[in-house]
Parts: sequence; C-alpha cells; structure tokens
Amino acid sequence: MIRHARVLPVLALAPLLLTACGSEKAGAPGPSASASAPASAAGPAEAHGTGELASRAQAMGVAPELVYVTEAPGFTLAQQSVGVLGDDGFSATWVDGETNALLRLAVDRGTVTADTCPEQPVGDMSGEHTTCERDGSAWYRTGAGRHEYALPEEGHVVRVSAETDAVSRDVLRAAALAAHRPDAAETDRLLPSAEPAPSTPVERGDLPPFGDGAPDNHVDVGG
Repeated sequence: MIRHARVLPVLALAPLLLTACGSEKAGAPGPSASASAPASAAGPAEAHGTGELASRAQAMGVAPELVYVTEAPGFTLAQQSVGVLGDDGFSATWVDGETNALLRLAVDRGTVTADTCPEQPVGDMSGEHTTCERDGSAWYRTGAGRHEYALPEEGHVVRVSAETDAVSRDVLRAAALAAHRPDAAETDRLLPSAEPAPSTPVERGDLPPFGDGAPDNHVDVGG
C-alpha cells in the first residue's frame, strides 16, 4: 500500500520558521553589552588537568588553571621570565622593545576585596602604602612606584603590573583586559615543553681514535 506524505502549505510553514529564528536569537546578547570596563579575564581554554597546557604547566610546578597570557602593543614575551609564583602560581614578563619597559603578569591563589586591597602590596613590595580604586570588576592599585590592575577570579587573582613612570595606566588597563587563558598556539609559545631535552654526548678532545677509548694520560719524560 502506498502512503501519500502530507505537505504543509507555505502559509502554514511561515509561522514555524519565524518561531525557530526567534528562538535562536533569544539567548544572544543585546547591543547594549559593553566591554569597556575590566571584567573576568578567563576565556576559552582546555579543561583543567587535561591536554598540552596541563602537562606543560604541571611539569613546571604550576597549577594549569593559573596559567594566563596577555598582550600589549610593542611588548613581546621574555621567555626566560616564565615561571612559578609562590606554591603553584604563574608569572611572566613582557618587554617593550623600544623603551625596555616591563609588563608583568602574575596569577596566584587568593582574592582582593575592599578590605584586603590596601593590605596587599603592589609588586610584592612589602611595607609600602597601597592605594586602591575600583574600576569595573577590577582594582586599580598603586604603591612603591608601581601600579597594577588586579582582577579577582574564582579562587585566584590575575595581576598585570608595571612601573608607574614606564607604562601608562591606559596601556596597563588594556593589558589587563587582554589577559586570558591561552589556546593551543599560545600555550606552545608561552610554556616550555614537558618533554626533557634530548641529551647529546659530550665530545672530548683527549680521547684517542684507537684502543678502548680511554683518555690519553701520557706524561712526558721528566713528568
């Protein structure tokens, strides 16, 4: 027996199409959304404890969830600066090729509140007076000739700091806004490989090309 499929009239399909399109747009952010103030620095990244980022970070002794990267015009990563901060935190420094100004990114466990902000020194300079100013969801902090933006995240704080007279607040703020979890390509540039460097035999010039290869310890007459 042949069954005939029912075909909906075009007029009947129109409301269905409109409904489907409306449902897709319902969850989209409206045009009023703004990124003008520092917000969460977290971004898309591999799940904690998995992937290349985790293996490289753990090989350094850094917690994978504390690895961040940033960028600023004219600044390039100083690869030798990448390392552990505290117990399992992360830090790295970017250098301006023209002025040699330094931009430091530091991520460590903890938080920053209105009560604790003045008690936490800027740039690890203990004993110095610290001023705090709220800027969106971040804190703009100054002290000991340095300034920084501190962005509290879940269980940790992302800090971007520099010398006050070397890096402007606008550049510092932009770098703080740019801080995010690294993707695969950024991880490859940021963190050293987890694989140990291949060992190469050391060539010795005192080994004779014959015999058992023992060093030539021959002493001339008269010692």
